[in-house]
Amino acid sequence: MADEYDVLVLGGSGVDTIVYVPELPLPYADSYMIRPGIETRAGQTGDFVALGLSTLGLRTHHLDMLGDDAQGDLVRAFHRDRGIGLTEVPLPGGTKRAVNLVGPDGRRLSLYDDSRSRESDRLPEELVRSLAAASRHAHVSITYPCAYALPQLREAGLTVSTDLHNWDGENAYHEPFAYGSDVVFVSTTALADPEKTMRRILERGRAEAVVATAGAEGAYLLTADGLVHVPAVTPRAPVVDSNGAGDAFAAGFLFGRLTGEDPARCALYGAVAGAYACTVPATGSDAIDRAGLLREIAELTGP
Repeated sequence: MADEYDVLVLGGSGVDTIVYVPELPLPYADSYMIRPGIETRAGQTGDFVALGLSTLGLRTHHLDMLGDDAQGDLVRAFHRDRGIGLTEVPLPGGTKRAVNLVGPDGRRLSLYDDSRSRESDRLPEELVRSLAAASRHAHVSITYPCAYALPQLREAGLTVSTDLHNWDGENAYHEPFAYGSDVVFVSTTALADPEKTMRRILERGRAEAVVATAGAEGAYLLTADGLVHVPAVTPRAPVVDSNGAGDAFAAGFLFGRLTGEDPARCALYGAVAGAYACTVPATGSDAIDRAGLLREIAELTGP
């Protein structure tokens, strides 16, 4: 089957309820009066990666499990309104959801409802194989159904990427994703020794590139050529929220990879896309487009 999609995104769909708080951590109190208010919108990690890739002009399709509920309708509308293809499988526990507390400096604390998905949830193997056969690359979220889809993606010959988010480097649940992907993203937030964890991923798995994002400190890129630091890019507008910055970084990096750039250039693309995401309010959803990305890259590095 001829490639129909550049990237097949698996998992990571859901809704977030955004709550702006006066500070993080939030001291205990009986109540708080907050502004601008509380808003629920579609968009979790898979949704935002799909948005970033699609906005950069890559043919993108999203596969995940959704509930037959109002939250699922928000996710369906998110994809429909942005022209992102979505194939859904029923999720008996209902659409995944979370509450994000966002501080004045843009930092966030996410509270995930862990009751929505179960270890027994599965994406149908033949459906995964069919979509994989039409795709160049797969980006896999670390949700229960996706771990079981990794063999079908490999059988189809796809390259695979994943984001381990705030992995502590020890939780065994993350290992199939870490060691079964060609490109691995991880946050340094919970890593006692980021370089040690990155090298373990490179040595034990099949990764060609491991990227550890470190917020305002930038990121670290490890390949067979060694470890390099990727400086943070200063956003062009005020930082209002860090939600989705890691997903945007992944989308920018994958755009570079799928258009033939070397890993260091890919990481710079990711840094620019991540910086843009920090200027988007938590209640919104937006991503840098191809023209904007390439223009900023040219300004940073020259034509």
